[in-house]
Amino acid sequence: MATKGTDTATTGIEDLDAQQIRARVAWLYFIGGLTQQEIADQLGLTRLRVNKTLGQLRTDGSVVVDIRLPMANCIDLENRMKERFGLDDVSVIPTLPDDSENQRAVGDAAGGMLDRLLEDGMGLGVGWGKTLTAGLKRLTPRPLPGSWVTSVMGGLTRGSGSSTFEVATGYARAISAECYYLTAPLYFPSVESREALLSHHGIRETMRRARSVDVALVSCGDMTARSLLVQTPTVSENLATLQAAGAVGDLLGVFLDEAGRPVDHPLNERVLSVTPEQLKSVRHSILASGGWYKVNIIRAILRGGYVTRLVTDEMCAAAILDDTGQTPTNSQQT
Repeated sequence: MATKGTDTATTGIEDLDAQQIRARVAWLYFIGGLTQQEIADQLGLTRLRVNKTLGQLRTDGSVVVDIRLPMANCIDLENRMKERFGLDDVSVIPTLPDDSENQRAVGDAAGGMLDRLLEDGMGLGVGWGKTLTAGLKRLTPRPLPGSWVTSVMGGLTRGSGSSTFEVATGYARAISAECYYLTAPLYFPSVESREALLSHHGIRETMRRARSVDVALVSCGDMTARSLLVQTPTVSENLATLQAAGAVGDLLGVFLDEAGRPVDHPLNERVLSVTPEQLKSVRHSILASGGWYKVNIIRAILRGGYVTRLVTDEMCAAAILDDTGQTPTNSQQT
């Protein structure tokens, strides 16, 4: 009968062996150019296990593929977006057919853009969502002891792996920085309750930091059920009146019309976040968002001049630049 110590040692060896196999599969496939079957034969694995391992390597960020070849149409779109909206930097990636994979790829590219900007001593403000969570995998882990991270918007009342607390914590851990949280819901029951909480020292200090960051990484939401915010009772119960007020989506929980102006709606008065107008004063502000259903809100944010940098996908960028202002339909994007 094995002792507990033996069991622990055995588990450690097995974990090491698994990591060695992952590393060899990655090397043989991405560097060696072997097929999945050739790798399976060489390592004594099943082809199914090789396929599964490669999928995990891509998903968890263990392998980063750096394409050095220029993609002419993407570069053209980047230049046109910069010129049209006066942006400092734009990254346009090829559109992926699966919405969730496209979202992940946009986040991945945004993480790369952020990684190039970060320096010690900077304050980093982050929003929340699956796109920003994906960006964590491209951030080079390194200590930036003089830096700090803060959430720039209140949170939801349930966790999803991409909440304001989880996202901010992830970025803070990557650079070994102190983290500040807006430990309050995104929307308050009333303007009075919002103002009362803002008198709390901790919340007031976090808001002060949120308004003084050097870099901000944010995403945005549309008005469909794809949006995590629209799925919440607070927003879903107000969806009809928001749309009647002209809302095409939200930035930091603030709902905007097609021109980028905050709509006249009670939710905008009860939101706890850095405002889009305050975001304008941030030196490096990155909007990471894509997908055909985000065209209207991304265009509105750019028209409002709220961000200095954009990461999006090819089809979305082309639609934003379309002078007719028409959003692609499902059939057009497949």
